[in-house]
Amino acid sequence: MKFPLSLATFLLAAWTSVAGAQLPATVGETPVPSLAPMLKRVTPAVVNIATRGTVEEQNPLMNDPFFRRFFDTPNQPRQREFQSAGSGVIVDAKNGYIITNAHVVENATDITVQLLDNRSLKAKVVGTDPGSDVAVLKVQAGNLVDLPIADSDRAEVGDFVVAIGNPFGLGHTVTSGIVSALGRSGINPEGYEDFIQTDASINPGNSGGALVNLDGQLVGINSAILSRSGGNIGIGFAIPANMMKTVMSQLLEYGEVRRGVLGVNIQTLTPDIAESMDLGNVQGALISQVVDGSAAEKAGIKAGDIVTAVNGKPVKDAAGLRNAIGMLSIGDRVDVALLRDGKPRRVTAVIGERDTDDEDTESTGMHS
Repeated sequence: MKFPLSLATFLLAAWTSVAGAQLPATVGETPVPSLAPMLKRVTPAVVNIATRGTVEEQNPLMNDPFFRRFFDTPNQPRQREFQSAGSGVIVDAKNGYIITNAHVVENATDITVQLLDNRSLKAKVVGTDPGSDVAVLKVQAGNLVDLPIADSDRAEVGDFVVAIGNPFGLGHTVTSGIVSALGRSGINPEGYEDFIQTDASINPGNSGGALVNLDGQLVGINSAILSRSGGNIGIGFAIPANMMKTVMSQLLEYGEVRRGVLGVNIQTLTPDIAESMDLGNVQGALISQVVDGSAAEKAGIKAGDIVTAVNGKPVKDAAGLRNAIGMLSIGDRVDVALLRDGKPRRVTAVIGERDTDDEDTESTGMHS
């Protein structure tokens, strides 16, 4: 059986990798592809992050009133010191800004960043956003290397990607794979999620590391894995670079993310609901309630409307609408495409300020 040259090159590379042999420079007249030149450019921008801090621990026995009374022990939490390791990405060499996951630096009182050239730098937290799991750190140093940031909206399923990080505290490690899926959510129902799913190996310690394309551009920030054992099974998730940039801009300006709201309760338009409304295969978020005086009411949005797109990007479900609005700032103007009585409409809303008493999720649906 004869294979195309590209497939033959791939099979030869796989066989020689297993055999431990040195790859030839060419197969026939075709150069053997290598990621090495790209990785030499980008790996200096990926850093290891070591953290120390303290957390409060509650002895579960203290929840038992009989135990506390019998041993005359006050129900007081105790302080426990911890240390952990993660990864980060330099995105602004001039100002020393590093992106990582919020959970990597959570409760940390001491943060040390180690560069590929073995320099160790103290870092301070500029701001964190647990909702998107993004944090911005700052270091003071010269001769830093940063990563160019890709337009993650242009990523497609099947694109080749490379994950770079510090798994298990081993130091810089590189794994490769493809984009397995886009727009993943539901990992943390209370978070703002639009994950890129990849089969490039992501393991503990990779959190906050870089997911790059073959041009060496930052496509996403490695954030989570789906695993029963805690190890990689080929289902990893990265925060899209565009979401990261949006969050980063607010963290740099305010030290926090100031999310606004439309002022609606929403639920996913399921196939059964769509069929009952004679809408066919329409996807979107169904408005179940509009808050009086909210941005949605002022824009003319009504209960029963179905939001199908925000700023030209399709909305597939309630989580998609919540994410789209959650990435906007107070005062932003947003173009909302919707269906009302089966007819398309477009309205413009000005994002309002979130009430501190608002709940992100409710038993009957979601709030946005």
